[in-house]
Amino acid sequence: MSLKNKIISTLEMNRGTSVSGEFLAQKLSVSRSAVWKAIGELRKEGYDIEASTNKGYRLSESVDILSEEGIRIFLKPERLPSELIIFKTIESTNLESKKMAVAGAAHSTVMLADEQTLGRGRFERSFFSPAHTGIYMSFILKPRMPASDATLITVAVAVAVCRAIAGLTRLRPLIKWVNDIILDGKKICGILTESIMDFESNSVSDVILGIGLNFSTPEDAFPDELKDRVGSLFPKGDPSFTRNEMAAAIIDNVLNLYENLTGRGFISEYKELSCLMNREISYFDGGVEKRATAIDIDDSGRLMVCDADGTVSALSAGEVGVRI
Repeated sequence: MSLKNKIISTLEMNRGTSVSGEFLAQKLSVSRSAVWKAIGELRKEGYDIEASTNKGYRLSESVDILSEEGIRIFLKPERLPSELIIFKTIESTNLESKKMAVAGAAHSTVMLADEQTLGRGRFERSFFSPAHTGIYMSFILKPRMPASDATLITVAVAVAVCRAIAGLTRLRPLIKWVNDIILDGKKICGILTESIMDFESNSVSDVILGIGLNFSTPEDAFPDELKDRVGSLFPKGDPSFTRNEMAAAIIDNVLNLYENLTGRGFISEYKELSCLMNREISYFDGGVEKRATAIDIDDSGRLMVCDADGTVSALSAGEVGVRI
């Protein structure tokens, strides 16, 4: 870890209070001049670090820059990712994670970006990923599970994101099957799960799990075609915690639920959070649009629907429409 990274880690742990240059120098076994130089480099990177005579350096509470140091201080030691990688700008965290998985990256490698230039959603749709206001992250997971069970990961992760949000706020987001997180009638988060198959064993060797959360994106920042249906966790800004803390909460909840995936204990919670239960929905079957009532989520994460004639079907993929 570089000197400036060690300094920002210390300042993050003491956010809102002053840390003397002498203390930093002694703790890190460097000169006061080296500390001063590293502080200057951090300021150039956008960190608002105040300096006061006889008090030292203070990281402003308004600073919200995604960093490995800022995330790690909130992670629980029993569920640390094998590697945590942060990008300022990247085309897509899922695309980069795929490359890393093929190259042999370890299970539970997590990648985050402050901005995506080619953010992706389901069905190759673009995902609006502006700088400074979102959390765009991908996990590399190695489940060694049948392809038929891959939907369970998306279901579990939707619950994990809702738990993370509820744990840090008083908000109660809902889930629109299978991968959208809804708040106040608008989508604030999307989940993209992509599998890499091991054809010899006919099982999933790697799962690239992408999560895009609109954290503090203002309403007027979204493209016109999205404004009516897409929102953010804090659309008016001024969150009471940083993206680093939110990212850490998501990482913790995702890895926790992943460890207990086969138990399927999260299915009941998913159903409680679903905004579809007992509501009329539309879906496509063989290119034909159909209408039905959503009646359940089964133990494999499939959406159970009942058509007008009483026929019950299980949807394992695709997209449903509903008035939220």
